[in-house]
Amino acid sequence: MVQKARIKLASTDLKKLDAVCNEIKDIAEKTGVKVSGPVFLPTKKLKVVTRKSPCGEGSETFDKWVMKIHKRLFYITADERFVRRLMRVRIPDDVYVEVRIS
Repeated sequence: MVQKARIKLASTDLKKLDAVCNEIKDIAEKTGVKVSGPVFLPTKKLKVVTRKSPCGEGSETFDKWVMKIHKRLFYITADERFVRRLMRVRIPDDVYVEVRIS
């Protein structure tokens, strides 16, 4: 029974995210399912600006911190073999995966 799956990946580490994306593409090629992706979604940038001096005196210098969240999206016509192989993929702790099957 063929179903449509949407896999959404998000991570702050771009290398680990790309490694998981390559693994998913390899599994799709080996099982012969139709895959569309990875679709590059906009990178979310979380910015925090803090003042260096805790007392507020002295020069007005600031520290700027930025955390980027990279996102990828796959659309796959998944069968049972693909889903079983997908569940065996080792995913690092800082890569978040959301799978929706319809």
